[in-house]
Amino acid sequence: MRTTEQSSHYDHLDAMSTLEILQGINAEDRGVAVAVSETIPAIETIVDGIVERVPKGGRIFYLGAGTSGRLGIVDASEIPPTYGVKDLFIGIMAGGDGAIRNAVEGAEDDWEQGWLDLQPFHPTKEDTVIGITASGGAPYVVGAIRKAREMGLLTGVITNNAESLSTEAAEVPMVATVGPEFVTGSTRMKSGTSAKLILNMISTAVMIRLGHVQGNKMVDMQLTNKKLVDRGTRMIMEKTGIEDYEKAKAMLLEYGQVRAAVEAYLKK
Repeated sequence: MRTTEQSSHYDHLDAMSTLEILQGINAEDRGVAVAVSETIPAIETIVDGIVERVPKGGRIFYLGAGTSGRLGIVDASEIPPTYGVKDLFIGIMAGGDGAIRNAVEGAEDDWEQGWLDLQPFHPTKEDTVIGITASGGAPYVVGAIRKAREMGLLTGVITNNAESLSTEAAEVPMVATVGPEFVTGSTRMKSGTSAKLILNMISTAVMIRLGHVQGNKMVDMQLTNKKLVDRGTRMIMEKTGIEDYEKAKAMLLEYGQVRAAVEAYLKK
């Protein structure tokens, strides 16, 4: 039996108090980071492979169904505002964009559709496909990984079952064995949390390695709200020694990003 389908360590959940439920969930969650830590060597491999490919035009495609697909879309959608990079990380899920909010029954059971959904992007050998499937057996994901690997793309999978079709299909399996869920089979819980952590690690490490972070600052972030304008202004003040907030803010708004503003100031 798949680890993600094994019976919960807890029973009679319906008889628990609110406090007991919350304490049980929290107790189970404590082991997630430990399970993820064991995947770091595999994550390192996928990150280094991506960093090598991106300068040659490579992109990163996240592919999943249900919760897994939504997590990939969330991570990909946060890259442009955070790091100022568009169309590098692309999230695709079974059932299309409509499935982000509403479940599309049976969408994950098509072995061919995952690869077909990649075709509008004209994938090349410099691209990377990372499948996300808690069970490790979603046909939508496994079929796409198999085809992508056959076509020479770098392939990885984020999963919670070591012995699965996806780990056999992918070049780089990232397996976080988080154990049975608090509610049996509810993989949006610990399994989903582990996937989110791994996605954070992949995209953040790639962006740092590609130069979109200086020191510990996001120097290419988009100025999409007042909070980010304020953050960028203070970053410019820190990097240039400018003490006038309004002057630093004006520079930021003129150049559109921290990096460009600082470089322009230092050239003067």
